[in-house]
Amino acid sequence: MDSLAKGAVFPPHDPVVDEMEALAAERDFPIIGRLAGRFLFQQTLAVGAKTVFELGSGFGYSAYWFAKAVGPDGKVFCTDRSAENARLAGDFLTRSGLWNAVSFHTSDALEVFGATEGVFDIVLCDMDKQSYSAAFAAAKDRIRKGGLFIADNAFWDGRAANPGGDPDSEAVAEFNRTVAADGGFLTVQIPIRDGVSVSIKLG
Repeated sequence: MDSLAKGAVFPPHDPVVDEMEALAAERDFPIIGRLAGRFLFQQTLAVGAKTVFELGSGFGYSAYWFAKAVGPDGKVFCTDRSAENARLAGDFLTRSGLWNAVSFHTSDALEVFGATEGVFDIVLCDMDKQSYSAAFAAAKDRIRKGGLFIADNAFWDGRAANPGGDPDSEAVAEFNRTVAADGGFLTVQIPIRDGVSVSIKLG
C-alpha cells in the first residue's frame, strides 16, 4: 500500500494532521481526533474499503484517514455545507497528497448521497444528530455485504443513555436503538472519545 512503508502499522507522521488538530482546537471545532482517526484507518483496511461516503466532513479530518487507507485507486466522497470548510479541506488534503482521492460537495449531505450512484464499502455519519436515523435509513441498502456504517458521537457526552428530553440526545438514543435492532447489521459501540458506533452489514 502506498500510504504505508513495509512493516509499518500506521502511515508516517504527517505535520498536516497537527495543523488540522490545532485549527480544531483554536476554533473549538469538533473532529473525531487522532485515536478515532486511526481506528477509521484500521477499519478501512480491515474491510478492504475502496469507496467511502461521509455524511458530514467538516474540513476533511476524517477524510484524511479514509483517503490514506483507500489509496490512490479509492474514492472518498465528502459533504459539508460550508464553502470555507471545503476550501480548508482542499488545502490540507492537497498538501498531504490525498486530494485526488476525494470528491468534496458543498451541499446537504443526504441530498448529495441520494444523487450519488453506487454501493459503498463504508458510510460515515457525522452530521446533525437529529438526522442520524434518517442517514441510516438512506444508507443501509447502499452498503455492500461486509461493509460498514460508522457513526461518531454515539455516546453524545453520556446523554444518549439518559436523554432527558433534549432533542439531540433523544435522536442519538433513537439511532442507537435502531441500529442495534436491525437484523441486517451487527453493531458494536467502541468507547473511543465520544463513542463510535460500528455496524457491519451481514447480508
